[in-house]
Amino acid sequence: MSSTQEAPLLIDRGLEAYTDSFEAMRAYTDARNEATPDQVWMVEHPPVYTLGLAADPSHVLDAHGIPVIQTDRGGEVTYHGPGQAVIYLLMDLRRARREAAAARLYAREFVHNIESAVLDTLAAYNLAGERRPGAPGIYIAEGQWRGAKIAALGLKIRGNGCTYHGVSLNVAMDLAPFGWINPCGYAGMATVDMRTLGVTAPLEEVRQLLAHRLIDRLKG
Repeated sequence: MSSTQEAPLLIDRGLEAYTDSFEAMRAYTDARNEATPDQVWMVEHPPVYTLGLAADPSHVLDAHGIPVIQTDRGGEVTYHGPGQAVIYLLMDLRRARREAAAARLYAREFVHNIESAVLDTLAAYNLAGERRPGAPGIYIAEGQWRGAKIAALGLKIRGNGCTYHGVSLNVAMDLAPFGWINPCGYAGMATVDMRTLGVTAPLEEVRQLLAHRLIDRLKG
């Protein structure tokens, strides 16, 4: 990307209801113009299931009273809850194109960079993650939990190149609610968190590291 592009602003929104974050993301994106700064939001949500635009509601097997929210991101059903690092990316993917004709951040590259930031973060705690073709997110690459999903990715990219939604990394969660859905539409998919894999780092430490890895990757 262009060396003239400024790094996104990092905003810590703390513990916030999902619907409040969702409405705020949409409002920020509705109001932005070519000069509006990109932002990276760190947030933690109370328990909630969210459905992507193409999600089949039948993949919510038994919500156990957890709210189920329809969103406008891509992807299927996922779960957000305490102990999860959630990072929302409010970016203008066409900004680099306006600033330098040779520097363009396309959607595929954007997703690749997000996944790379998650892999970087896991590696900092000696955890090996991997991508899976056709299955966005990051999965454990070795050991007893090989193949289990540890990070989920879901984005909205508008026609003007502006994005919102983002990525979630399971740090130290109650994993039971993942068993009450078909995560990302896959029946029986195992889901894991960093604590189960032996990492005892505080949530705040992990989400700060992930946010800065994302900023490093996305600013070029």
